Amino acid sequence: MSGHSKWNNIQHRKGAQDKKRANLFTKLGKELTIAAKEGGGDASFNPRLRLAVEKAKAGNMPKDILERAIKKGTGELEGVDYQEIRYEGYGPSGTAFIVDVVTDNKNRSASDVRSTFSKKGGNLGSDGAVAWMFNKKGEIIISSDQVKDSEEFMMEVLEAGAEDIIEEDGEYQVITDPTDFRSVLDSLTEAGYKYEEAEVTMLPENKVNVTDLAIAKKVLALYETLDDLDDVQEVYSNFDIPEEILNQID
Repeated sequence: MSGHSKWNNIQHRKGAQDKKRANLFTKLGKELTIAAKEGGGDASFNPRLRLAVEKAKAGNMPKDILERAIKKGTGELEGVDYQEIRYEGYGPSGTAFIVDVVTDNKNRSASDVRSTFSKKGGNLGSDGAVAWMFNKKGEIIISSDQVKDSEEFMMEVLEAGAEDIIEEDGEYQVITDPTDFRSVLDSLTEAGYKYEEAEVTMLPENKVNVTDLAIAKKVLALYETLDDLDDVQEVYSNFDIPEEILNQID
């Protein structure tokens, strides 16, 4: 398993910016609604909803909005009939992109995603075009300043059921099988660790190293424009931009 890629660091930074974006609550609300529809409104018995609630609280979503979103999913309140759709495509320099959408209008979403790929130097592909390059994994990011003894921490993580743990750039990336994600996260939380990020995600098997500044700017422009689309929940990619190039873009 490769280390924590730079595009993931970009995603974390963008996550901090998201708190200032007007559509943050919309994205959080959609996840709450979908999770409740899929597994019921009791977070104690619905791991996906439990994580969605934690993220909503971390994003300072008001309690009444949070509860309404859940009730829309359970059918207690009238809500929108959302669909989850996955798009796949290629960006500049052969980078691969997976775009997860939650929408009430499939045609609108497809048009927006296709247009963004086209305008930003990419190509929308067919189902399965790039998914084979990624693995679905649980990922938990913990800052290294919480860890006093790295060897002891690594043993603790592996005993909790994690598949792998990687230390890089001042943080630990804990990787799990998706089915073990919640139990590992609970074990670490109970042990007193606070996570920076925790989600079931798509991790690339191999990364595309982008060292040309002009291409890096194009790749990031595609990533950020896709992520800003109203219907888009998550964007995954396999690009790896060195820190010295990123610093020139920031």
